[in-house]
Amino acid sequence: MKKVKVAIIGYGVIGKRVADAVALQDDMELTGVADIISDWRIKAAVDKEYPVYAATKEAAQRMEQAGILVAGNIDTLLEKADVAVDCTPKKIAAENVKIYRERGIKFILQGGEKHETTGHSFSAENNYASALNRESTRVVSCNTTSILRTLTALKWAGLLESARGTLLRRATDPWESHLGGIMNTMVPEKDIPSHQGPDAKSVDPELDVVTMAVKVPETLSHLHYWNVLLTSKADREEVLEALKVSTRITFINYFDGLVSNNTVKEKYLDMGRPWGDMYEVALWQDMLKVEGNELYYAYLVDNQAIVIPETIDAIRALTGIEESAAKSIQKTNESLGINQ
Repeated sequence: MKKVKVAIIGYGVIGKRVADAVALQDDMELTGVADIISDWRIKAAVDKEYPVYAATKEAAQRMEQAGILVAGNIDTLLEKADVAVDCTPKKIAAENVKIYRERGIKFILQGGEKHETTGHSFSAENNYASALNRESTRVVSCNTTSILRTLTALKWAGLLESARGTLLRRATDPWESHLGGIMNTMVPEKDIPSHQGPDAKSVDPELDVVTMAVKVPETLSHLHYWNVLLTSKADREEVLEALKVSTRITFINYFDGLVSNNTVKEKYLDMGRPWGDMYEVALWQDMLKVEGNELYYAYLVDNQAIVIPETIDAIRALTGIEESAAKSIQKTNESLGINQ
């Protein structure tokens, strides 16, 4: 089997997770990771024996001074790759697009970039087929990914009329909490809808979805509350069966002691997941309620992990090594230990 060669640009919160996920795939080869950092973060890549490339000349000098073996520059890395997965901070990735297009290499961006940058936004269960053999795509953000997974499952069952959601958003990533974030306050996003609803429509224009968001002083995950108008009266079991169609929604229960995001995080650490990562939407089964044709539910989103399986599927779609969304999703799920 010919393996797709993957370059990771940016070895941060998402990049290091994508790199590890790529390394687990039997149809992919990690050709290397590129960054500008020279501290403990990139040294973790060295410890894993990932080839490290410098994104700039200055970065190369700093890496060499730090005792890091530099395999080459970003041009060298891209020459060896079939696809680049850009995990750099937003706006930087948009600038890198010029480099990828000049070299004729396929590329994947993350949700911090605008839809127009690639002209295609990706969610594996929604539009895998339309990403096949494209030049590029953008894996939508963590919150948007969760919205698409849950609402698409209801749509497939013919139950979805419209949806209104409130998002309690983590203030910053855990490892950066010493640098900023908020304390003893909550910050509502000024605009209604918040950007996640329109972003979901960039993948599925048929969705009638409105979101509101509030930034809260915590770092572990996002919490969503949803009120969905169903197409007709339904019972609770019918809704649960519809949601179970998505292999990337998992069900948790209050009665198991999973009453908060920190307890759910602890569960995933106990499961042995790397970094305690939760690739699934964790939906409270015993909180879900149906009244006539109205549905209410809540779930958690791991902002550091939920887009990792989507990115792996996006690599397969762009390179055409797997034409079936179902087969790619199954392969990715098995490699990452996703088991509903």
